[in-house]
Amino acid sequence: MNRREFLHQVGATALLPNLVPRAFAAPRATPAARPDYTLRIQPAILDIGRGVSVHTVAYNGQVPGPLLRLKEGVPVVIDVTNATQSEEIVHWHGLAIGTLPDGAAEEGSPTIGAGRTLRYSFTPKPAGTRWYHTHAMAKDDLRLAGYTGQFGFLLVEGRDPAPQHDQEVNLAVHHWEPSFVPMVETMRATSANLPQTTGSDVGYKYASFNGHMLGAGEPIRVRKGDRVLMRLLNASATENVVLALPGHSFRIIAMDGNAVPHPHAVEVLSLAVAERVDAIVEMNAPGVWVLGSTLQAERAKGLGVVIEYAGSTGPPVWRDPAPAEWDYSVFAANQPVPQPAESFVLTFRDAGALGGSKFDTWTINGDAWPKVKPIMVEAGKRYRLLFRNATGDQHPMHLHRHTFEVTRIGDRTMSGLMKDVINVMPLQTVAVDFLADNPGDALLHCHQQLHMDYGFMQMVKYRG
Repeated sequence: MNRREFLHQVGATALLPNLVPRAFAAPRATPAARPDYTLRIQPAILDIGRGVSVHTVAYNGQVPGPLLRLKEGVPVVIDVTNATQSEEIVHWHGLAIGTLPDGAAEEGSPTIGAGRTLRYSFTPKPAGTRWYHTHAMAKDDLRLAGYTGQFGFLLVEGRDPAPQHDQEVNLAVHHWEPSFVPMVETMRATSANLPQTTGSDVGYKYASFNGHMLGAGEPIRVRKGDRVLMRLLNASATENVVLALPGHSFRIIAMDGNAVPHPHAVEVLSLAVAERVDAIVEMNAPGVWVLGSTLQAERAKGLGVVIEYAGSTGPPVWRDPAPAEWDYSVFAANQPVPQPAESFVLTFRDAGALGGSKFDTWTINGDAWPKVKPIMVEAGKRYRLLFRNATGDQHPMHLHRHTFEVTRIGDRTMSGLMKDVINVMPLQTVAVDFLADNPGDALLHCHQQLHMDYGFMQMVKYRG
């Protein structure tokens, strides 16, 4: 961590150095520098559809939160004020920064008390499509954490120019009005994920792109021949999604902000919770179309947005795409990868609703957070994590403060596909390699809020 990567927390006027290590607290006598950005976590009422309003919590009263454009390697200061009654924290997802500004209490990052302001200061890297979001726990309170509107795009610009495009569109998926669904059969009719849990799970009433249900808000207006750079983010708390735009294909050029070795065009793309995709869409099919979920039930909840060509009129059209299997390997290379210094086998299991709880407990190698045995690594070495999913659920696995290379999915080996979230399908084994190049605690967890809240977390610790 460098000297600029520190945090401090203030009230209306007073510095509270006891909330962070003394070495990272700003001197009392030095006037606070003006921040580059300010975010305010506050209650909001969003009109997401015709006659549909939701009460939530958002950044600066908008969903998504303000677009943050940063430059790789250029230090940034962001002040975050918590204007709610609950303790909060912000995670800068996908950045290789220190543990204090990372925004995970499990790593030692400070939280933001009600009515307090926390200053985050860090040097953003690597370049690419990142995002920021709350990293609070919700447990059984569906008014908190990832169920709210606390998310936004964070774009880190590097030296390489963006691919040629005529228009840039950033779209974030989110699900609204969550409720607990006690029966698996009912849940399967409500959720896109077909969960296999024994206890309660979460279903949703509405879904949106950028805070608007299908048919609400303005359409995305394009012209024939346009090249549109689309950045797609799944900011849902628990729902993985599958998307399509009839008559068009997505040429995927980056995943989780990292350029893919083999850009490839697909008609259907999959986004697990917290995943991002950058794609170029060639606009060569004039008309009025629906970009949305391939599931009719999800589109009925609102998961879609209208794409309207100049000069085209009429109701938006949806056509079901041909069935397609999502395959990460088509975007990867197939070169030999270095042997890791050590491999760690991590087996995921659902321990069921224990001790009378209505929620399932999730375990890694039989342990549930916080009673876990950390993964110990040494700086400078390469390590392999073998994710063995022994459950019937999908698990989008996220490693904080590092980027990993996907090296095997099932019996397919690959290389060069760099990500920070990988969706591990039921009964599947996935191998990812990472370089231990960012000392400090690094949280590893399933990004589904309910799974994370009930045990599905692990810690990577550096020796020495």
